[in-house]
Formats: sequence, C-alpha cells, structure tokens
Amino acid sequence: MCAEDSRQSGFKPSLSLFDATAISVGAIIGAGIFIVTGIAAGFAGSALIISMFIAAVIALFTALSLAELTAWQPREGSIYEYTYQLISPFAGFLVGWMWILSNTFTGAAVSLGFAYYLTALFPILPANWIAAILCIAFTALNFFGVRQSALLNNILVAAKLLILAFFAIYGVWHINTANFASFAPFETGVFYGAFYIFFAYGGFARVAVIAEEIKDPKHNVPRAIILSLAISTIVYILVGIVAVGLVGAQQLAQSNSPLKDAISQTGTGAAVYIVSLGGLLATASVLLTSILGVSRMAYAMARRKDLPQALGALHKKYYTPYNSLWIIGVLMTLLVLFIDLTRVVAISTFALLFYYTLANVSALRMKTENRKYPRVVPAIGAATCLALLIFALFASLQSWIIGVASLLIGAVYYLGKQKFK
Repeated sequence: MCAEDSRQSGFKPSLSLFDATAISVGAIIGAGIFIVTGIAAGFAGSALIISMFIAAVIALFTALSLAELTAWQPREGSIYEYTYQLISPFAGFLVGWMWILSNTFTGAAVSLGFAYYLTALFPILPANWIAAILCIAFTALNFFGVRQSALLNNILVAAKLLILAFFAIYGVWHINTANFASFAPFETGVFYGAFYIFFAYGGFARVAVIAEEIKDPKHNVPRAIILSLAISTIVYILVGIVAVGLVGAQQLAQSNSPLKDAISQTGTGAAVYIVSLGGLLATASVLLTSILGVSRMAYAMARRKDLPQALGALHKKYYTPYNSLWIIGVLMTLLVLFIDLTRVVAISTFALLFYYTLANVSALRMKTENRKYPRVVPAIGAATCLALLIFALFASLQSWIIGVASLLIGAVYYLGKQKFK
C-alpha cells in the first residue's frame, strides 16, 4: 500500500518555504551550539571547526537522501513512511517508535535546559515547574494551529540567529590568535568531536515530518532541508572559530555554558546577558519543534494503525492532531516533574543514527525513475551513519544499552499487536 493517493490528508497546507526552513533551523541551532560546542572542543581542541565541517558533510548525504525521498512523496511522518513502504512495515514501525521516544525525551530535556538558564538569572524560580509550564504552554500553542507555532518559531529563530551573529561579530575583535597555536586537524580527537557535533545537526529532518502542512511540499521541503543545513553549518563554523579564539579549546571543554563563558572574556556584562538570552531562545525553539514533530509522527503512525487510531484524529477547526498533541505534551510535562533525564536522554544518540541509517537505506531502494541523485549518495549516507552508530558503542555504551532496550520494547509491542489483530 504505497500509492500516494491511498489516503486523504486532513491537513491544511499553510507554511511557506521560509517557515519550513525556519522550522529545521530552529531544530538544528538549538541547545547543541550552546552546550555541545564545549564537549566537542574537549576532543578536537583548536581544530573544532574541522569537526564541525566533517559532521556537516556527513549530515549532507543523509539530508540529500531525505530531500530525494520527500520530492518523491511528501508525507506526514517522513522517515517512518518511507521505511514502511520501501523496506518493511516492521522496520517502519521501529523507526517511528524510536523517533517518538527520542524526541519526547529530548523535548523534556530542553525544557529543563530552558528552566536552568532562567533560574540561573532568577534563582528563586523552581526549575522543574518552569519546565512543566513551558511544555503545557507550547503544547497549547501547537493545538491552536501549525501557523501560530511557525510564527513564534520564526521569531525565536530570527532572534537567536541575531544573538549568534552578535557573538561572532563582537567576539571576533577580542580573539587571541595564540588559542589556535595547537591547531591539529588530523588528530583522532577531531573525529570524536565530529561524532558529538553530528547530533547538534540532527534536526535538519524536522521539516520533513510535517510535509503535508507545507505549500508545494515536493519542492519546498527538499529546499528547506538543504537550506537549513547550509545556514546552520555557516553559523556553527563562525561561532566555533570565535569561541575557540576567545578562550581556547581547553577552557571551552570545562564549561557547561561555553558560549557564555567565551563572550565573558570581552569583559562586557551586557554581552554575557545577551548570549545567555540566546540559550533561552535556543532551548525554547527546540521544544516547540519537538512537540510539533512528535505529534505529527504519532499521527502518521495512527493513520496506518500502528498506534491507536485516536492519535490520528484532527481538530475540525484548527486542523491539528489534538489527541497526539496533548498526550505528548502531558507526557513531557510529567517527565520534567518526576524523572531525572540526564541518563535517559542518551537514547537520542542511538535513535538518531538508527532512523537516519534506515532513511538512507530507503533512498537506496527507490526506483530509478524516481531518483534525483546517484545511488552512491544514500550509500555513503548509510555507511557514515552506520559507522557513527558503531562508534557510539565505544563513545557511549549507555546509549546502546538504552537504545537496544527501547527497540526491544517497540518490537514486543508491534509483534503483540500483530498477533491479536
């Protein structure tokens, strides 16, 4: 059952190319650039920008595969739909399952990140309750329509890009070139750095999950995927150069808020507050797009009866999957109130590489007449994602333990559902 017209979508296309690009930029340039920069610098040293470039090239092959798949068939659920049709229904279910699980935990984690940035400025505020209120507020915003969510996301993305531009332009005048003296682009640590930076790029596919809500999706979704990755790569490399130049890789590696600590070297208190505001905006935009993406994935899976069909119900007025939205929103709220996510969120590492590997395999299995790129593109994409997935076994054994356990739970659910159909 892979005909494009097999089911009628109830969504109302209302998002432009600009909106679509901003959604993926919002998902890529999030908490990662404000936190992962320091982690990667600890491995790559002053060659951090080489790690960023390598990670961008690896991401590009998967981005091209997704662009090709979306141009062929723009569907809500993206990777789940393509894996379902081109590999197998079981593989498709596991992809959708891991997407929902990982992005639900990621959304909860970034809402806590927002709360921690805010409580650093206002210590009297309770972090967990701030995170919970944010989850409910953004769920409500998504409920009232994707257009409203996109408008807020556009504002958040524009603001954080301006703040990062300020960081780069203001910071470049205070760079100490001695911080680049140990530049070693061919050290093993550069590849470890690329491994961690890759996950900061991981949100480039977010726009593909809501393809049926975008105008002219066969053209605009592929363009948005590539544009968002290009914009984010430029921003990452510029910010990486300035951050290393300001304080050096060693000091960045020791910081939980590397960009804030880097700009503090300028001695300007106002600059520190501005960059801290960027951290708030970054985490907020990732949460907004996480709720949006997870609810649409749940909708797509419910439409195929892989999840309870109630999750596929659309609101008659707002054209949003309201059951999916509120269940995801409430689950995220409960997670931030009652669960310590510092360990559990390791699933995102494993899941990201798992479903991107299968996305590339899906692109490999497309018919020749539907292809835009030679088969070597998805082949390289699959090989690099699989290599990073194997590498994760050594870099983070915990991510494999949690990831495999999550896959087994999903497999048991799917096989049990098939048995009692």
